[in-house]
Amino acid sequence: MLLKIFTDGGSRGNPGPAASGAVIQSASGETITHVSKYLGRTTNNQAEYTAIIIGLKKARELGATTVQVYMDSELACKQLNGEYRVKDPEIAKRFLEIKNVMHDFTRVTFTHVRREKNKEADAIVNRCLDAQHC
Repeated sequence: MLLKIFTDGGSRGNPGPAASGAVIQSASGETITHVSKYLGRTTNNQAEYTAIIIGLKKARELGATTVQVYMDSELACKQLNGEYRVKDPEIAKRFLEIKNVMHDFTRVTFTHVRREKNKEADAIVNRCLDAQHC
């Protein structure tokens, strides 16, 4: 089963209060569910990576075998696609967690999208930040 995941992470200040969110859609683009997580004080990049992790784990729970991950973080996308190296030790931990979770799927792709195409995930992150819990 193919699922699409739209992810976003954000921090108010960098570092600052941060949250991650992921929207899970069917292959046809219908929203199935979403997940979010308040992270406390951390960086925007850490929040972006955490969003990918929680999205992949939710897709796994839903029985996905193939996932297409869409994100507005060009850095994370290029790192996950092997175009850029991961230098930050904290990001490296999350990078490895993503790579480990990927083994649970037949295929995982990472695609950069413009912010306008990621509004639903962005809204989930902002609601979580406003509430300071998810």
